[in-house]
Amino acid sequence: MPRPRIRPTEGHRKMVRTLSAYGVPQDQIGRRIGIRSAKTLRKYYREDLDRGTLDANANVAQTLFQMAISGKDPASTMFWLKCRAGWKDRPAVDFATSAPPPFIVAKEPGGGTPS
Repeated sequence: MPRPRIRPTEGHRKMVRTLSAYGVPQDQIGRRIGIRSAKTLRKYYREDLDRGTLDANANVAQTLFQMAISGKDPASTMFWLKCRAGWKDRPAVDFATSAPPPFIVAKEPGGGTPS
């Protein structure tokens, strides 16, 4: 007996996008909508899986950006600058290099040429 044919519904598509956005593994998403294999899920819902993840990342990035530019959350501003603008923490103290001590060569007493 053949397996029933998969016919994606708008409800299932929305659920796949939502669960993908939340970071639920694909095999669990498939089980939730009645698909046994993550490969089959990707075959029928590839665009929904990608879109859910992309939309979630875009929403979080937008929120972080708004927090960073508001001036009310300096941690968000620093996080943005370090991750996106390439800023780095540098030590507050500048360790200037000092001149090395003079190098002195001394002749050992009783020295001569080796025999």
